[in-house]
Amino acid sequence: MATFQIIFTPASSSEITQLPTPLQVEVLREFDVLTSDFLEKHPDRFGVVRCPDRTLYRYRAGEYRIYFEKTSKGLTIHRVLHKNSLKDFAFRSQLPLSEDEVLAENPKFWELINSGETGKK
Repeated sequence: MATFQIIFTPASSSEITQLPTPLQVEVLREFDVLTSDFLEKHPDRFGVVRCPDRTLYRYRAGEYRIYFEKTSKGLTIHRVLHKNSLKDFAFRSQLPLSEDEVLAENPKFWELINSGETGKK
């Protein structure tokens, strides 16, 4: 079995470490079920947010939404947002489209994702 890594961007690392330790463990435990072929085996468990050059996935871990990208090395976790956070709410509720369509069409969402790679909030 090939090595499958979970890589946190600076922003997602900061977001997860701000949670109380028991909650961090609970959220991270959700990753235990992930294998290199999890997207193919369980596509119904993940939202998909696409733009022309990128595909992100949204995974619900309890009260949190984890936005990640699958790469050749594993997963890059871009953001860990509470389902009721203002950032998450703003991106998910502006248009009468599906949650993922709203995110894909909103340039502010992509700014949020891209800023997470450099540690900006």
